[in-house]
Amino acid sequence: MPHKTDYAAPELVDRATFQTELDALRLREKAHTREGDAISAARRRLPMVKVDGDTSLIGDSGAVTLLDAFEGRRMLIAYYYMWFDGQPASEQCEGCTFFTTQVRELSHIHSRDATYATFCQGSYEESVRYRDFMGWKMPWYSVPEASLQTLLVGRRPRMMYLVCYLRRGSDVFETYWTTRRGVEAMDNSYRLLDLTVYGRQEDFEDSPAGWPQHWGETNHPFRRDGRPISQWRRLEAGHYDSLRADNDRN
Repeated sequence: MPHKTDYAAPELVDRATFQTELDALRLREKAHTREGDAISAARRRLPMVKVDGDTSLIGDSGAVTLLDAFEGRRMLIAYYYMWFDGQPASEQCEGCTFFTTQVRELSHIHSRDATYATFCQGSYEESVRYRDFMGWKMPWYSVPEASLQTLLVGRRPRMMYLVCYLRRGSDVFETYWTTRRGVEAMDNSYRLLDLTVYGRQEDFEDSPAGWPQHWGETNHPFRRDGRPISQWRRLEAGHYDSLRADNDRN
């Protein structure tokens, strides 16, 4: 990897020229923001579809239902986590790890009468040990195979999804879902990197010649040295790298 001073850099100009260029870009940013607001307005006007609130899940206290996962609130945001039973921590989904690691403070979500929860598409006993290994605190549920077929009807399982639900009494409705880059709604790392001169440094980006683009097909954006990047801090803190039941759940 080149030394950081070897990278190409933007043209050097005076402050007035810089501000003129930034002001022009700001007009596009404002238009983008307004379009995002308009899309959100349209999202709030989508129709909804009823789902079975009695659909089975497995949580910390055993068998529960989709309705229970609301924790009494009106709305539920569920992240469907890809999981590979029988695989060690290093082989679990790096994308799901990347996005889930960034979900920390939930009080603002709760203040809007909404609950956030992880719906793991695999074993509860294995995956909850991974949750503990990573130091995550959000509600965590396993979705049995039959329940996946009910909740993800028409969609392929074993992919990452964000799904939004509404509760009206004991009736549950699905109001929105997204996948792939739509899941970036959970992210702040990329959002901040997008503001920097070198961006995400991934090979799909439209960057000038000489810009660093070390991440992508040849260097996985979410992995380094054989495991999801955010796992390294847990190992450095002395946490076990095994999901076996006979090890400490830290």
